[in-house]
Amino acid sequence: MLLTPKRWKFRKPIIRQLRGKSYRGSTVAFWQYGLKALTSSYISNKEIEAARKVIVRAIKKTGKMWIRIFPDTPFTKKGLEMPMGTGKGDVDIYTAPVRKGRVMFELMGIPREAAKLALIKASKKLSVKAKFVERWEIK
Repeated sequence: MLLTPKRWKFRKPIIRQLRGKSYRGSTVAFWQYGLKALTSSYISNKEIEAARKVIVRAIKKTGKMWIRIFPDTPFTKKGLEMPMGTGKGDVDIYTAPVRKGRVMFELMGIPREAAKLALIKASKKLSVKAKFVERWEIK
C-alpha cells in the first residue's frame, strides 16, 4: 500500500523549488546505518514504496528498517487534452520534499556490508543521488 496522508489542510499547494540544506533529520538518529540524500528533489510515494520493497527483500527477517520521510505534499497534474485556463489539475501523486543532507532510510541489526548493499540498491529507485552513512560518521 502506498503512503498517503489521511487528511490534509490545503488540497492543492504551490510546489516550490527546494533550496538549501536539511538541518533537521540530517544525522542517523535511531539505528546504525542510513541512506543520506546528496541532491534535493521531491520523492513520490511510489519511489518510497519501491525502495522499501528492495530493502525488505535484501534484509529478509533479520534487521529492522525505519523510513524517515513521509509523502504529505500533493502534486497535481492536468488530464490529457485539457484546454488552457480550466484551473489547477487534480491531485495525481503525493510527494515528500527531500533537501540535500536528509537521512531517508535507516537500518539496524544486520552486518555492515549487507546494509550497504541494501541501501545502495534502494538508492537506485529514488530520484535523488544518495550515499550510505553510519551512525557516528561526521559529514
